[in-house]
Amino acid sequence: MRSIITAILISLFFLLACSSSSSVRRQMREPSLRRQPEQNHGDLKIFTGKASYYGAEFHGKKTSSGEIYNMYDLTAAHPNLPFGTICKVTNLRNNKNVIVKINDRGPFVRDRIIDLSYAAAAEIDGIDDGIMDVSVEVIKYGNGESNN
Repeated sequence: MRSIITAILISLFFLLACSSSSSVRRQMREPSLRRQPEQNHGDLKIFTGKASYYGAEFHGKKTSSGEIYNMYDLTAAHPNLPFGTICKVTNLRNNKNVIVKINDRGPFVRDRIIDLSYAAAAEIDGIDDGIMDVSVEVIKYGNGESNN
């Protein structure tokens, strides 16, 4: 029983560490944006929703693709885009964008569509917000191969 409680507390700590308290309060007041259907434009794929980021707690650990996570690289986690896929992620609050490579799986939080590395979130001024409304545009699909 003690291990279950510990696991729950660690999970809550992780969730809270990825967002500032003001963004948590903002989320509670504002209705969450529903994940919009993906729009296909030939080979181009664009979708919008919530993004978060992950940083130091995963730095140096192996990603789902087999790469070692470096919080200073411009990478991201996506539930099902092939590994190696290149995406342009735009923060819809300020229109800043960053190019990232998908090298991990996630996010594992409902209603989030992508987890950015710390550096990628910093590029689009998303560190203070923690959770951002973003547009994700696939630029080039990866081959899906992992480094495992």
